[in-house]
Amino acid sequence: MEWLTAPFEVTFVQRALWGGILVSAICALAGTWVVLRGMAFLGDAMSHGLLPGVALAALFGGNLLVGAVASAVVMTAGVTVLGRTPRISQDTGIGLLFVGMLSLGVIIVSRSQSFAVDLTGFLFGDVLAVREQDLFLLGVALLVALTVSVLGHRAFLALTFDPRKARTLGLRPRLAHAVLLALLGLAIVASFHIVGTLLVLGLLIAPPAAALPWAHSVRGVMLLAALVGMAATFGGLLLSWHLSTAAGATVAALAVSLFFLSHLASGLRHRRTSPATPALPKAD
Repeated sequence: MEWLTAPFEVTFVQRALWGGILVSAICALAGTWVVLRGMAFLGDAMSHGLLPGVALAALFGGNLLVGAVASAVVMTAGVTVLGRTPRISQDTGIGLLFVGMLSLGVIIVSRSQSFAVDLTGFLFGDVLAVREQDLFLLGVALLVALTVSVLGHRAFLALTFDPRKARTLGLRPRLAHAVLLALLGLAIVASFHIVGTLLVLGLLIAPPAAALPWAHSVRGVMLLAALVGMAATFGGLLLSWHLSTAAGATVAALAVSLFFLSHLASGLRHRRTSPATPALPKAD
């Protein structure tokens, strides 16, 4: 029992655990829609697109979170505008923004020799450096994400499962898509300083994907995804403490491992019961 509890008697590990729990909840709300709509590439592009804002904020001694928010706003607006351009496919627009923002960030970083540590933190995060004010900001971000998810749930459902019906019902699918992008940006901004941009997709995509075979509704996927993310956070911090590995990477790796275990168990379950192919969760 001491093996399980000893790491969490340390204050900074306790803060890391709470930070990971809050991030898991935020990522579950946004990541469920990312998985259901096949937006993983967009999530990856947006996470890397934060680099210019973060680099500029660090260069001028500003707040890194403010820089990340600015970049997220630019990426969201860019994806929205290019998505409405008939001659450019959405994937093409996302790819161009991805390369453009990442290149700009690298150019800014290359102008200074003092970015080595900051860039490493941006890419891989530092979950063990979570402060009390970070927990407060994550709590606010969770409240905002929860509010957006509740108010936009009907529109997001229609947009995901029947975009034509969304337009017919007057749910304004273009606005719903823009709000959904903003929700994704909020999750990425809230998570990048915890697990870094290279690992943020681990908590954004792996838990909802792991929950998908077991949940029967979108809300069920969100709830189960949050629990999977929290389990990955607890287990990742525990393993990191005892194995002396990078905490953020261990959390993300465990989340991905839980995804594979979930689908393996789901496959075995369906072999024993029926050959039916699992369907997407119903709209609720």
